[in-house]
Amino acid sequence: MKYSQLLEMKFKKPEFWSYKYSILSIILMPLSWIVIMINFLFKIKKSTKFRIPIICVGNIYLGGTGKTPVSQEIYKILKKNGKKPAFVKKYYNFLEDEINILKKVGKVYTEKKRENSIKKLINDNFSHAILDDGFQDNSIKKDLSIICFHNKQWIGNGRIIPSGPLRESLNSIKKADCVLINGNKNIQRENLLRKYNPKIKIFNYQYLLSYEKNLKYKKIVAFAGIGNPENYFELLKRNKLKIVKTFSFPDHYLYKKDDIDNLLNITKKLNATLITTEKDYLRIKNKKRDKIKRTSIKLSFINPVSFNNFIKNKI
Repeated sequence: MKYSQLLEMKFKKPEFWSYKYSILSIILMPLSWIVIMINFLFKIKKSTKFRIPIICVGNIYLGGTGKTPVSQEIYKILKKNGKKPAFVKKYYNFLEDEINILKKVGKVYTEKKRENSIKKLINDNFSHAILDDGFQDNSIKKDLSIICFHNKQWIGNGRIIPSGPLRESLNSIKKADCVLINGNKNIQRENLLRKYNPKIKIFNYQYLLSYEKNLKYKKIVAFAGIGNPENYFELLKRNKLKIVKTFSFPDHYLYKKDDIDNLLNITKKLNATLITTEKDYLRIKNKKRDKIKRTSIKLSFINPVSFNNFIKNKI
């Protein structure tokens, strides 16, 4: 398992990753140089070319950039165009929530090596492979590489882990075809990306939140164990939900019985309703799960026709 993947397991991002001139960030830079060297060794690996198109939805910012919903959207576009796609998600037990979300849309192959998943997918007569994550996996030749960002976190302090939140430098934009940004258009940031790749295509989108309509009239306690929980809480507020308390957990957190009992007790004292993300809901094994409401999201592109045409023309 790569160092960046280890960090994504049950991990809360430190605040100093947002600050350019943090002393702690500077102290950790020698460790970042080691990560850069490790990344370089992976990059010299020979890439395997497959006989079907390989679409990779990845990131360089560590977690919370929307890879899974973007992968689902691309799947839907391909299906509408008469294709037969399937997902590839490298198996780690802490990623079962994302795997289960993908399964709601289509077939998911989850071997420990992505190459093995792609081979099985081809044998099963699927026409396209959509890699949810894998931008750093140079063992596979991609036909379309997409990098996802969130406007709020963007690139943090711009440094490589552990002194910053980046898996690799912005120079890696050179090997991407497209960047998707969750948030409004920002010309300054687009110009920065085009310094590294003048031909890069950039598209913006927003999350649309789906939830039970009667929640509009209730007090809400919200919790999340995702890459950037604060983004979820802001999304709830933008949808005019009455948030009275929030709780953040590490990404991919496996909730214990005590966690759920404590959250439900706090919610009861506040005469409120407890809600969470779909990913978190799928990780809750407690028998009291039915007392928790879940929300889901879908993507709304600023220019959906342009993005659809881009996908159709590339694949």
